[in-house]
Amino acid sequence: MQAQNLEGAIVAPGNNHRYPRAMTDAAPVSDDPTRDRLIQAAAAVFAEKGYDGAGVQEIARRAGFTTGAIYGRFRGKAELLLAAIEAHTTNELEQLFADHRFEGRVTDVITTVGSHLLTDPFDEGQALLLEAFVAARRDAEVAELMRELLRQRATTFAALVEDAKASGLVDEGLDTDAIVRFCHAVGFGFLLFGAIDLQPPRADAWEILIARLVGALGDPVTDQ
Repeated sequence: MQAQNLEGAIVAPGNNHRYPRAMTDAAPVSDDPTRDRLIQAAAAVFAEKGYDGAGVQEIARRAGFTTGAIYGRFRGKAELLLAAIEAHTTNELEQLFADHRFEGRVTDVITTVGSHLLTDPFDEGQALLLEAFVAARRDAEVAELMRELLRQRATTFAALVEDAKASGLVDEGLDTDAIVRFCHAVGFGFLLFGAIDLQPPRADAWEILIARLVGALGDPVTDQ
């Protein structure tokens, strides 16, 4: 279940739903070093001052450029925020699904992701994602960019669930969209817990609950 990670994300939600742990501290790597520096500067300024308090001039100055460098690559602050989120998040579900240990078992992947919700620290990436959700309440452009990001990550996760239904791991009678939204809701809930440093549940109790929930996804006919 991510995302905090959506994608987190459980998605924890950059190109990369953190579906469980949504974010990493890894710097973006591309063939445009200037863009990379702008994104890193933007991430730092957004984390320090919030979306509303961050200015493009400060971001450009922090990166060592003029605002022209920003507008030559981004339409504005909203796109910079999205780029920063994407650079600091990872789709953990996709990474785990590619791990041969799981042999394509989406239920095992969700179980692993769910356990990570208790251990992943609240980092800069998660702070950016939280800031984006807050900013989306006031800025229509941020809201639309976030909706599109979540739509993309939801589509990826939904495909995994559909594959699991085809193989009998997940009950075909369960609604795929409901499963995806539930996982995202859990992941984003942990994002909020991290923001206020709320004590998580005991690891053993949480793993028992996750196992029970994942087991309930199975095809009742197959389980008999």
